[in-house]
Amino acid sequence: MVEPSIFNDLAVFASLGSDDVVLDVGAGLGFLTRFLAEKCKLVLAVEIDSKLVQCLQEQLKDVRNVKIIKGDVLKVQIPQFNKVVSIPPYHISSQLLQWLFHKNFECAVLIFQKEFTQRLAAPIGSEKYGWLTVVAYYYVETELLDEVPAWMFYPQPEVDSVIVRLKPKKPPPFSLKNEKMFWQLTRLLFTQRNRKVKNAAFSFVKGRFPKKLETNAKMLDHIPFSDRRVRELAPEDFGALANALAN
Repeated sequence: MVEPSIFNDLAVFASLGSDDVVLDVGAGLGFLTRFLAEKCKLVLAVEIDSKLVQCLQEQLKDVRNVKIIKGDVLKVQIPQFNKVVSIPPYHISSQLLQWLFHKNFECAVLIFQKEFTQRLAAPIGSEKYGWLTVVAYYYVETELLDEVPAWMFYPQPEVDSVIVRLKPKKPPPFSLKNEKMFWQLTRLLFTQRNRKVKNAAFSFVKGRFPKKLETNAKMLDHIPFSDRRVRELAPEDFGALANALAN
């Protein structure tokens, strides 16, 4: 990011204050990290690249409220934080969100590629609507804020980006009997998004009960939304379907 005005936008969207502990994923050369340190109590700057870690240590040696953490944010131990303000590497966008969904935080303000943000907040039945939309709906409120043109980055990417604000839903919008099954079922069904639910769900049920094929086929006729297309189901419908199959 070579446009410093964006840093202030991120801080404002996150409502940063002097008591906040902020996670910065992919701290890079530390420009955003240094800016955040002026606004909050502590910045946890995570960077996986050894050379960039050395650069961070040199560039931020005069900043006392930054903790530099070397490693993969998805694997290393991260101290408790209450906010996330970051321009994370785009190739870990999906994995980072899945990781965040299981963390305790107040809000996250992130920059993602525009296409990815469209998948996060896609309307039901649209081309971008998919498993990520459904799962994200269960965990967080998603707000798409300002667009970030490609020219604000160096090297310049081929696509524009968008600032996203995520706030955990407490409590979740619907109950789940088996959260892991909800994830697995939703991802599998969207591999066959245009098929009817009873047909798309057959391989999932077959995998769980491989010796009861005839019983499985009959059961699928009676599951919720059996004759609807996968792409037509609302997130709550996927929850109801997962709960029915968990019985």
